[in-house]
Amino acid sequence: MATMKEIYNNECRPQLVKDLGYTNPMQLPRINKIVLNMGLGEAVQNPKIVEKAAAELTLIAGQKAVVTRARKSIATFKLREGMPIGARVTLRRDKMYDFLSKLVNIALPRVRDFRGISPRGFDGNGNFSMGITEHIIFPEVDYDKIDKIRGLNITIVTTAKTDDEGRALLTELGMPFKKKKSDN
Repeated sequence: MATMKEIYNNECRPQLVKDLGYTNPMQLPRINKIVLNMGLGEAVQNPKIVEKAAAELTLIAGQKAVVTRARKSIATFKLREGMPIGARVTLRRDKMYDFLSKLVNIALPRVRDFRGISPRGFDGNGNFSMGITEHIIFPEVDYDKIDKIRGLNITIVTTAKTDDEGRALLTELGMPFKKKKSDN
């Protein structure tokens, strides 16, 4: 089976040249990085939750997760500067393509009542963000060994200049966006 990087180089690039009308192949949009982030508000009461979440995020990404810390204190949340409040992983190159392949082909089809991803997650510059409510859709996470089901955010950073270019790139890579309803 072809890897996601081979699919991008052999199938997506020629199709994007036709769709977007670029003459120079360096103008074509591509994926720069994928960032996985798990924010844990309950870590204020129990700091050990962050270690478990970072371990689970490491399993999902295949790369060691970094613990994120609070930038400033917020008294109403009982949060002090420097307290651990989440975990994050930035994927690049081959690991990025491997994760994208796993997300599109394995994880998203396992979501209950899945009808496609909302295309409204674009930021205006071609980057796409989405949230997953249950991290157990990934095959690496053993359901019996987790203490709590958590959500995570996935941000796909591209070189696309517009949302339409970013949507065309991700659609060619197999991202299952919801179809727009017809006006009938």
